Amino acid sequence: FPDGNASIARLLVRALVPGIAPGNTMEDVVLAKFDYAKLDEKNSPVRIRLNSTAVHARNLGTASKPKGVEVTYVRGREARAVQAKACILACWNMLIPYMCPELPEGQKKGLAYNVKVPLVYTNVQIRDWTALDKLKIHRVYSPGCMFTGIEMDFPVSMGGYEFAKSPGEPCILHMQHIPVGPGANAREMQRAGRAKLYATSFETFERTIRDHLGRALGEGGFEPARDIEAITVNRWPHGYSYEYISLFDPEWPKGKAPHEIGRQPFGNIHIANSDAGAFAYTNEAIDQGWRAVSEIVAKKS
Repeated sequence: FPDGNASIARLLVRALVPGIAPGNTMEDVVLAKFDYAKLDEKNSPVRIRLNSTAVHARNLGTASKPKGVEVTYVRGREARAVQAKACILACWNMLIPYMCPELPEGQKKGLAYNVKVPLVYTNVQIRDWTALDKLKIHRVYSPGCMFTGIEMDFPVSMGGYEFAKSPGEPCILHMQHIPVGPGANAREMQRAGRAKLYATSFETFERTIRDHLGRALGEGGFEPARDIEAITVNRWPHGYSYEYISLFDPEWPKGKAPHEIGRQPFGNIHIANSDAGAFAYTNEAIDQGWRAVSEIVAKKS
């Protein structure tokens, strides 16, 4: 999609909340206007409540004989609680031990093993891409630099959205930075990288981006002061799910890996998110959501 994976969420919301947006195809959702007032209507079978941060989930009764769940969330300055027959925690798995302190210690350790990969995705809007056309490139690899490279945005046209076809048109350049630091294993390196990311100013990013683009594209006539129109730096101190690395992680028996221990149902509290599959992508998040829902359905049958 032109907006990455955001339209997948938009498609899901449109299917769950009838009347929230026009259309019924993946093409017409791209530019569809959503009526946010319909997200949390009282009589709707599905209610989506924005600006509401879940902070605690607990089984009512006991974990072995649960009578439902209670979830506490904060909206504004007020803590509120809702009750249900079951819930799915589809947040960062490493946070769940803090949200659900009643979990067994072994399960907490499994959930905490996931150390998110810090990421920086930067988008730079340029006046035109004549310099890239002159150099006959669409991607630059830059080993040793803060940003591992530069690439033109995916040429996606869909549902009335059109990508830039002529070198004289504006376009977006994507630049990626993966901050890491010293450590005995990848998880320690990622924690150190997260600290570096918190300490890096936007000014540092901007100067680095301008210098990088000027040196990489200068021979094609690119001038940063003239040709850069906007910069967006998306910092994800807790970015992608941790994926096991044979250099650092043991080969656990089936069912004994930290993510498999961590995602076990706890009473009527179930766990999803791509973290629960130790794989950082949308398809895994969907698979883990399906698994968690299936656990609840299996209990009912």
